[in-house]
Amino acid sequence: MRATTIHQGPKLSVYDFRCDAKPGDKPYAEVHRSYTLSFVRRGSFGCRTLGQSHELVAGSVMVGRPGQEYLATHEHHACGDECLSVWLAPELAESLGAGKAAWDLGRVPPLPQLMVLGELAQAAAGGRSDVGVDEAAMLFAARFAETARGTGNAVAKTSASDRRRAVEAALWIDENSAEEMSLEAVAREAGLSAFHFLRLFSKVLGVTPHQYLVRTRLRRAAQLLVEGERAVTEVALEAGFADLSNFVRSFRRAAGASPREFRRAARGERKILQERIARAA
Repeated sequence: MRATTIHQGPKLSVYDFRCDAKPGDKPYAEVHRSYTLSFVRRGSFGCRTLGQSHELVAGSVMVGRPGQEYLATHEHHACGDECLSVWLAPELAESLGAGKAAWDLGRVPPLPQLMVLGELAQAAAGGRSDVGVDEAAMLFAARFAETARGTGNAVAKTSASDRRRAVEAALWIDENSAEEMSLEAVAREAGLSAFHFLRLFSKVLGVTPHQYLVRTRLRRAAQLLVEGERAVTEVALEAGFADLSNFVRSFRRAAGASPREFRRAARGERKILQERIARAA
């Protein structure tokens, strides 16, 4: 595991974690030293904590609190994983108002409102945005709290082979998200009927295949908006959205801002960010 400090402050820090573990490597128990939100930006891994097993793919968030033990596993994917991890001091985490149950979730599945802001935080960490890393991380944490308030922690039991199939399918969707894709096509890749694949994927990853596809496209669109000067229509098409109005509606629901507003915020228009954080508080 390679760790790089991106930002370090008294109440909020941001780290880049890169893991090259592969199937067959022996996992070992670790303990969260802070309130943590780790946004998976590439690869996949498993997490066992508080008596539950979770699978995390790109767009998922690993959640932890101080003193909580967890075991990271790499049973299904040989390419490791990369995470952008936000660490919060107790007083800051508690001020978000998420509630204790939220910090015991272990994992949040890929959700559009977190994936888009996770990409903004990643762009800030990589110097591709005029937004401060601490600002983007705070926005991401506030959105987590808003999303997770009052949630419980129920994870369905699944076999290792089921988890492997779901994770491999998610990786395939991620790699091909700009292409036309149907449930039947992805199910074929997994070697299952559409009905059984839908149930399996949803049970393991907490979202349906179509939800994951749309959210992967939104994540890609956020990257394109931050990184370049492409027109919004071009961004939509390159990310896999055939309908511009549908893209704009979906993006606004996820980010709380239109694609153009999101691009302006990424370039340093603090007012947009401040309004978004205020709404999440």
